[in-house]
Amino acid sequence: RLTGSKLSCGEGGCGACTVMLSKYDHVDKKISHYAINACYTPVCSVHGMAITTVEGVGSTTKLHPVQERLAKSYGLQCGFCSPGMVMSMYTLLRNNPEPTALQIEHCLGGNLCRCTGYRPILEGFKTFAQNGCCGNPSACNASRQDEDNVLSRLFEPSDCTPYDPTQEVIFPPELQTSDELHTKTVRFVGESLDWIRPTSLEELLILKTELPAAKLVVGNAEVDQQLRNVAGIGSHIMSASPLSDINPMLIAAEVTLNVASHKDGKRTVSLDDKFFTGFRSTCLKPDDVLVSLTIPCSKKGEYFGGYKVKNQVHRRDRDVAMVSAGMKVLFQDNTDVIKNINLSFGGTGPTVVMATEVMGRIQGRKWDECFLNDVQQMLVESVQLSAEGGFLEYRRNLLQSFFFEFYLHVQNGLNQELPDTVTPVPSSYKSALTPLEMPPSSSTQLFQDVPNGQSVDDPVGRPIMNESSLQLATGEAIFLDDITPEEGELHLALVTSKRACAKLVSIDASEATSLAGVSCFVGASDVPGKNAWSSLNPDNLDDFIFAPDEVLCIGQVIGGIVADTPQLARKASKLVKVEYEELEHILTVDEAIDKESFMHPIRCLEEGDLNGEFKKSDFVVEGEVRVGGQYHYYMETQCCIAQPKERGEMVVTASSQTMSNTQVRVAAALGIPANKVTCKIRRVGGAFGGKDTRTLNFVMACAVAAKKAGRTVRLVIGRDLDMQAVGMRHPVVGRFKVGFNKDGKLRALESEIFYNAGYSYDLSMVLVEAGMHQLHNAYAMPAYKLTGKACQTNIQSNTSMRAAGTVQPMAIIETIMDTVAIKCDISPSKIREINLYKVGDTDHFYQDMPDVMNLKRCWDECLVKSGFHIRRQETDQFNRDNRWKKRGLAIVPIKRMTGLPGSFLNQGAALVHIYMDGSVLLTHGGIEMGQGLHTKTIQIASRVLRIPSERIHINETSTDKIPNATPTVGSSATELFGSAVKIACETLMDRLDPFMKENPKGSWEQWVSAAYFNRVSLSTTGFYKYPGEIGFNWEDHRASRLVYNFIYGAACCEVEIDCLTGDHQMRRVDIVMDVGKSLNPALDIGQIEGAFMMGYGLFVVEELRYSQRGELLTRGPGMYKIPCVSDIPRQFNVHLLKDATNPNGIYSAKAIGEPPCLLGVSALVAIRDAISSARSDIGLHGNFQLDCPATPERIRLACSDEFPKPDKKATCSDDYFVRP
Repeated sequence: RLTGSKLSCGEGGCGACTVMLSKYDHVDKKISHYAINACYTPVCSVHGMAITTVEGVGSTTKLHPVQERLAKSYGLQCGFCSPGMVMSMYTLLRNNPEPTALQIEHCLGGNLCRCTGYRPILEGFKTFAQNGCCGNPSACNASRQDEDNVLSRLFEPSDCTPYDPTQEVIFPPELQTSDELHTKTVRFVGESLDWIRPTSLEELLILKTELPAAKLVVGNAEVDQQLRNVAGIGSHIMSASPLSDINPMLIAAEVTLNVASHKDGKRTVSLDDKFFTGFRSTCLKPDDVLVSLTIPCSKKGEYFGGYKVKNQVHRRDRDVAMVSAGMKVLFQDNTDVIKNINLSFGGTGPTVVMATEVMGRIQGRKWDECFLNDVQQMLVESVQLSAEGGFLEYRRNLLQSFFFEFYLHVQNGLNQELPDTVTPVPSSYKSALTPLEMPPSSSTQLFQDVPNGQSVDDPVGRPIMNESSLQLATGEAIFLDDITPEEGELHLALVTSKRACAKLVSIDASEATSLAGVSCFVGASDVPGKNAWSSLNPDNLDDFIFAPDEVLCIGQVIGGIVADTPQLARKASKLVKVEYEELEHILTVDEAIDKESFMHPIRCLEEGDLNGEFKKSDFVVEGEVRVGGQYHYYMETQCCIAQPKERGEMVVTASSQTMSNTQVRVAAALGIPANKVTCKIRRVGGAFGGKDTRTLNFVMACAVAAKKAGRTVRLVIGRDLDMQAVGMRHPVVGRFKVGFNKDGKLRALESEIFYNAGYSYDLSMVLVEAGMHQLHNAYAMPAYKLTGKACQTNIQSNTSMRAAGTVQPMAIIETIMDTVAIKCDISPSKIREINLYKVGDTDHFYQDMPDVMNLKRCWDECLVKSGFHIRRQETDQFNRDNRWKKRGLAIVPIKRMTGLPGSFLNQGAALVHIYMDGSVLLTHGGIEMGQGLHTKTIQIASRVLRIPSERIHINETSTDKIPNATPTVGSSATELFGSAVKIACETLMDRLDPFMKENPKGSWEQWVSAAYFNRVSLSTTGFYKYPGEIGFNWEDHRASRLVYNFIYGAACCEVEIDCLTGDHQMRRVDIVMDVGKSLNPALDIGQIEGAFMMGYGLFVVEELRYSQRGELLTRGPGMYKIPCVSDIPRQFNVHLLKDATNPNGIYSAKAIGEPPCLLGVSALVAIRDAISSARSDIGLHGNFQLDCPATPERIRLACSDEFPKPDKKATCSDDYFVRP
């Protein structure tokens, strides 16, 4: 049973299921290898070919160099995506043993990773590049140790096993020596469809005559890298996608299609404006087959161009576009007079279209500026845009932008041909002729070495691999759905609401339960215990396992079907009939404000003489900032297994961040005591807060189903439902009024923050408070009034997500700082610097900051490490020289508290056994989900026990070993559970101490043996509670203590934007972080990079859009874009602040998993800086609103232009979707 390939998205968009397909061409006598998505490839289609999974590449007993280098470069965190990464790189090497650095990046274009930020993956794989090392020889050849005991490289490429392509597994000889598998017709007969593979065109034509409705499968053209490997250009044409990027170019090029059918024989068809007759339909007959196409050669005086922008809706690497264009023009001999012109566009409506009206009106025109303006006006007036899909204004802009780019391209060519007739393209315009620069990525990591004299066996402070790295890289690590099913195990598929707010009139599952293999339907009436529950408040049970009488959002669980197979369960769940009585719903913050739909209490905090400070201020400015929500996109979707046992017991395996809360909720749902419920997990494939409270509902539903069926039940939720049903990061609207002096010094702030909480409370009130804590960020404010409100709406119940509640306010405060800078005409970096907290300050929630000097240290070092001031001058010069590409540069500080709200949460426990052979088994209450918790606790135990970490093994987290464990949230786990491990190990060392003193030259094994034979316990628990009371007292603000400590940092980000399309690229990012004394620099730097990219995703990339009826439209990687490998900064540098300490932290370390997420705002600020330059070129100065995420649409519209505008009366409203 092969478990390495993972199912994550189910639509070929994430690469977790990547395998290698190898086939032999019996004509060309050549073996070819392709990386493909297993989830999207019919098994029938690979008949006669070889498939290699990650298990066939290597194992922990014999690692392949790809697996070894991924592990040694610390390129694994949760590891769910790692087998797919390995297979993409492995396939590249099988085709090209010495690829370039860019080819390596390109081969990972179809692989997503939510944890790492991609940098360490690329660094490991680039050791295979042609120039060796990491692709940056100067960095690799440099000394690893800098001055002052600072190291500049996490791993040594020279330590890796050399790659020898001659040692690869050979292609199966039986598939190469005989062509029998390829010369015989193959037919697979299934329950719902047949698969036929003909061996000749003649046979195919006969089959199409007999089966005209049958689909001809060559490949899926709307694809990323893996699917592109099995796609064909013909499928692009025949699928008739209105979003195709190539069809507009083929039409513009006047391509001729060579078509054949058994009845009519061969003929040619023009690919023109009449070919596509409607949505996904063509003029061809059902039995026609596209055989080939003919592309005419270019003529003298002919110019051609193709254009698209795909970063708005889809990943940069996908072959579909929001709007695309193909354009061709032919001039009369030796003139700039148009003889013929073709303009074709995709993404305007249900079909690819030609702008025939415009084409007819401009024949014979000269190619000049007057002509340009006329065409741009004609395009927005005559090309009708469908409201389907939305983005009407942006799509209109793209029509003009694409033609403008084509105009400049042609003008540049004509000027070279006819220099006396056609004027040259202005030098400042030439940037429009080239795409955004995409050099190979590079990076540096600077961190402090361990002190001289530290034992080589003491791993604390050293870069250490994740304890499961080798198992993750080889696919041997077992995730929940890899667990071998029990005999008779059943599967649960959920029945969810299709209405945003409605009463449940009836539920009819009779048709579903009548299917053979269906065990039962389970719903609210089947819950033996409590159906209602709450994440925090037992007096307000506003969540339900199964909706009892009304539904409050689309995706809310109504019931479920239990069946023999997951496929059957899903099929039957769609047969359950639910009748609704619809009620009015609320989706957005604005709607909630209008209807005063708020959760209580409403929080307010006021300090200082607000009105007095406003009166003293030289300027008072008001504004608004909007931040969209964000989906966690853990690679492993929500999943669990419930196993009924004797005497009413239940064993639950759950991909969750909280075993104890799961245990308590399942017990309550089943009406049994918690001691009869055991909850456990070894590892989680990513979580980021999404598997804390919102997982509980799915686990309880699964347990109730198992109780009713009396058998083990497995629930694995598909990506589509996961996104619709699971709460996300809260969308936020922030309104502010800020007062400040002419010198930029802040005086007063009044702000209201509205969080879209969704339909139930969950953790929303806690996160509102956290947002209020963070609103000031790193800046002192003499007087303020902050109000926080949670809006109750009819979308998913939004929940915690990495740096929960504190990321969104960063957009508000940093917009305020830019507003101040523009108003005062002072550089934004200066405004930020003069307002930083200083030594002796307390923050706006009355918290002491004893190490606040590290805030200024991070800021100053970031300025120096990034070369900010020199690059500021270079950026300004670039912007003066270029009109259509602009660069932005920004530096942003952060100050963020760490600590869990509520004293009761700030505790941790551990259990440590020493066995008679000296080996150690470690268990604690925390959950390993990629952050390296298990690795760090092993390092801590190794230091205390003074034994190598290889002698310590860590077991699964389980409630029968560690009871009442705090959820693994808030970057607190190492502090809480690591400290508990330390205490347990110290207890054991105290017990061993007499035997060590008695035999000082003895070995560890001898001391352990002596203790055993003297009847000394070699097992103990460790319990740790953070000293003092943690929590905010709203009745006595100043008496509150909220934090373990503060985290400080700074990031400098440089971006380049395309003012015509709104696309962008991060050119460079420099981060300086205060992590105290790092327990493991490799893990901490990995967390910094991954968190930064997640924050960048929130502020710039990831957009949630809902239909007017409340359905999430952006589901799955095809429509919801998270940062991919091509989105990372081209230069990505991380520096851990030297000589930083934390007396309250374990071994002086600080939490690091969440704070760097806030630094992603630096990309937003840099983009705003670039847009400001574009706006100033057309005389637009002053502040402007840039909502988050700063997608290409928003960037393009904010840049503005002087292109002709459509008649406002002719434009229709753009209400296809809503942003909550």
